[in-house]
Amino acid sequence: MPTEPRSSRGFFRPAPVEHAVLITEAAPSLDDQHRARVRRYTFIMAFRIPCLILAAIAYSAFENPLLSILIIAASVPLPWIAVLVANDRPPRTKDEPSRWDGHSSQTALESGQRKVIE
Repeated sequence: MPTEPRSSRGFFRPAPVEHAVLITEAAPSLDDQHRARVRRYTFIMAFRIPCLILAAIAYSAFENPLLSILIIAASVPLPWIAVLVANDRPPRTKDEPSRWDGHSSQTALESGQRKVIE
């Protein structure tokens, strides 16, 4: 009759873990980055519909078309802003190496005497 394996508790019992500990310096996975970008895009775009509804309410309540046009004008750049924010890469960390090494005086080709064939 098979028995379930018993977990060895040993002398020292482990403390309950409240959260996982990060033991790697790897970047978040591409799926996690994509999910975060979609969440940011959806959050920003979610303000567009209430802006249009608010413009309609403002027009019916105050009968002022200028106020409604201003609210609608504020909602026009939201899709552009949402795309820019969603396509932005995760922020760089302090440990990430810089691509510029500081040698601005270095030239691609060295100048010097060259033989010219006439």
